[in-house]
Amino acid sequence: MAGATIKADYYEVLSVTKTASDGELKTAYRKLAMQYHPDRNPGDTFAEDKFKECSEAYSVLSDPQKRAAYDRFGHAGVGGASGGGSGFPGGFSGDPQDLGDIFGDIFGEMFNMGGSRKQTRQQRGRDLRYDMSLEFEESVFGKEQEITVKRLETCLDCKGSGTASGKPPATCSQCRGAGQVRFQQGFFSVARTCPKCDGTGVQVTDPCPTCRGESRVQKEHTINVKVPAGVEDGTRIRYQGEGEAGKFDGPSGDLYVMLSVNAHKVFTRDGDDLHCVVPVSYTQAALGAELEIATLDGPAVLKVPDGTQSGRTFKLKSKGVPHLNSSGKGDLIVEVRVQTPTKLTKQQKDLLKQLGETMEKENTPHSHGLMDRVREMFS
Repeated sequence: MAGATIKADYYEVLSVTKTASDGELKTAYRKLAMQYHPDRNPGDTFAEDKFKECSEAYSVLSDPQKRAAYDRFGHAGVGGASGGGSGFPGGFSGDPQDLGDIFGDIFGEMFNMGGSRKQTRQQRGRDLRYDMSLEFEESVFGKEQEITVKRLETCLDCKGSGTASGKPPATCSQCRGAGQVRFQQGFFSVARTCPKCDGTGVQVTDPCPTCRGESRVQKEHTINVKVPAGVEDGTRIRYQGEGEAGKFDGPSGDLYVMLSVNAHKVFTRDGDDLHCVVPVSYTQAALGAELEIATLDGPAVLKVPDGTQSGRTFKLKSKGVPHLNSSGKGDLIVEVRVQTPTKLTKQQKDLLKQLGETMEKENTPHSHGLMDRVREMFS
């Protein structure tokens, strides 16, 4: 007939030989069905046609009688394969339960058809977060503080059962304890979470008046937080089991205390080292001096040698931050900056002029400009 479509060979559709075993057919079909299934290729008509084609091929070749007829007479021997009334692409005349088994095995993971998926009634409690602000010194030396958090705790009246009598809840009347309900959708037998019990298989018929069947009530809880010495901004401290209580006596969540450290007016931190800037006068830098400076551990002496240039750094060992959960401390890095006097008396100006005259030849600062450096490169 003009315009008639030539159907592809079923064995070629599944990419198997004519001697393929039932297991080989099933494996080949599983691979193709997973690849071309419409749920994985929404709106793709090519994939939809390929899915129908391989499903039709498998429906014939997986049936011993149809396969024998197809091997002997070709498509003419299975004329009903292209128009069954079961909703299966390619037709299926066998037991619908057999069809469900086929698709349950192949698409078990995709459509949750691999058997009962009853959920546990117990649920883990939520994790909680508490934000704690620390002064800079508190982060260095540590701190101990009580905090109060609001959380859901197990109801004492029903002991977490959710029922007024304290007895276990009744079996769900809709799913009869399975946690799932099944319904037929075309050629699929689809299982869904029971809407009445949320997949737990049970329901509370006499809820506890205190928690209203939820098994938990909200309360304030006080906990003693110990901040170790040496923590940094953004450090997280975990308190296991101090979060919300689990639903229906499930495991409790955790409490996370998030630390934020305020900036210091003098010191900045780099790892476990501290940095600060100490101003010195021109005479102190030129003649040298011993300066008393502040550290987080108290006063310390900084020895500035004569001829110190502005910007020079000095290291004071073990005057920094304690190593977290370890012994030892970082260092304090001190940068000295020479301050130029802005208000001078006439006498001070005269003295500086005299000093400048004596230093004019041997101590005149000189800085090479760009052209000087270029000339040096080519000289």
